[in-house]
Amino acid sequence: MAPWRQVRDQIVRLAQAGTLRPGTRLPPIRQLARDLGLAAGTVARAYRELETEGWVSTGGARGTVIAEPASPPDQTALLREAASRYAAFARELGADADAAAEAVRAAYQEQ
Repeated sequence: MAPWRQVRDQIVRLAQAGTLRPGTRLPPIRQLARDLGLAAGTVARAYRELETEGWVSTGGARGTVIAEPASPPDQTALLREAASRYAAFARELGADADAAAEAVRAAYQEQ
């Protein structure tokens, strides 16, 4: 997965989990790029995608902040997105659908 997408996905996950609350200020692009060992353009792309999708807002002196959600997240869509990523990963490992589903059931019971 592309590095900008990894940054975007991690910020979305943290926002969905409530770890990053609306109004939370994200690090400046150069600082986050330096911290992650990425090019500034990579982080800038992630921030642009997040802004386009409504996850963050960017404004002058206040920088980039987690946006107030317009509506509650669609949990079904989020679950499908996560399942799609997991299915792709399971396929890469060579697992069939039954083995992948069993791994999910086992992990679910451990929680």
